[in-house]
Amino acid sequence: MSFNGVKVFSATTANDREALGARVTRWMRDNPEASVVDRVVTQSSDDAYHCITITLFYRDPRLDAH
Repeated sequence: MSFNGVKVFSATTANDREALGARVTRWMRDNPEASVVDRVVTQSSDDAYHCITITLFYRDPRLDAH
């Protein structure tokens, strides 16, 4: 599927990681025109940090007008 927008959500602290799903849900609710066509979840870490990134690829007809 084709997309014309990308939204990236990232968190490194434990509290931010726990709230990440709510952030994604809130963005989707606030952007009902954006139809998610794919997503990628990435986890990375080093000695000090654990990072989770959720990348949404979406199609928004409002962006086609530009």
